[in-house]
Amino acid sequence: MSVFGEDDVSLGDSEEKQEEDYPEDTAPKQDEIEPCSLTQDIIGQNLSLLCRTGDGLSHAFVRLDLQNRNLADIVMLSSFVYLRFLDISSNYLTDLSPLATLTELLWLKADANQVQSVRGQPLSQLPYLQWLSLRSNRLSDTEGLGGPALENLNLIGNTIQMVSGLDYDKLTNLVSLELRGNCLETTDGIHLPNLRHLYLAQNKIKRLEGLDKLERLTILHLRDNQLETLDGICPSMKSLQYLNIRGNLVSSQHALQSLMGVARTLRALVLADNPLSETEDYRLIVISHLPLLERLDKIHVSPVEQAEAQERLRV
Repeated sequence: MSVFGEDDVSLGDSEEKQEEDYPEDTAPKQDEIEPCSLTQDIIGQNLSLLCRTGDGLSHAFVRLDLQNRNLADIVMLSSFVYLRFLDISSNYLTDLSPLATLTELLWLKADANQVQSVRGQPLSQLPYLQWLSLRSNRLSDTEGLGGPALENLNLIGNTIQMVSGLDYDKLTNLVSLELRGNCLETTDGIHLPNLRHLYLAQNKIKRLEGLDKLERLTILHLRDNQLETLDGICPSMKSLQYLNIRGNLVSSQHALQSLMGVARTLRALVLADNPLSETEDYRLIVISHLPLLERLDKIHVSPVEQAEAQERLRV
């Protein structure tokens, strides 16, 4: 009987799709078009979604799509204070400070720009921002990111080497964090007890550290890193249901001992493309360590396998 709940659409087909969804090259194309400034005409042509304003006294357009407009600055945006949904992806932006006045923003997509840092930027002070994507920028750190309402943060495809500043007091509601395709060597620095989904594929991670703080984490994705052991997976991760460590360097059965602390909750495990997965009776070895496992390497654990694994333990 599965313990998967509503969130576990992600643990089935969509999670397997996520496993294959590698960072794309979404950087703006460098052509002969000169970067330009935002104008009133460009804004007027791309506004949509007329809604009542917060005070209930008037109406305003709350959605603006400025994707792929060759923009080098967005100073003009500062007067559009009623915006709730903003896409400024695939431009040449380095400065997001004009967004400081957009205090009603709920959703911000700023992928494929040239933002190097958000320190001192207004993103952490936008009170209602729930969804933020800075995918494929030039971020080298995570300082300055936060927000009391932020639930989903996407930082795929930057050059982040170390996580810092992602603290519970700044991100109390964050449930999903995307850090795939960066340069991380450790998982340390993620102090987010309410986090549910953590995606760290395609980094250079050699050490699992600091995971004891992730008590509500249900999905941990570590595909294509440099892990030789699973030390760092600990009993305090008492909600973990899905673990993907495909394409690492795990070779010893001893690594499975580290999973014993999460054996009661873990239901799906991906170990393919590790040296361990090439050993004889690999599936039975894993299932004998994790008797409640429902799926191993995308294949459901059969009653026959469960029985054989139990028999193996009795021998």
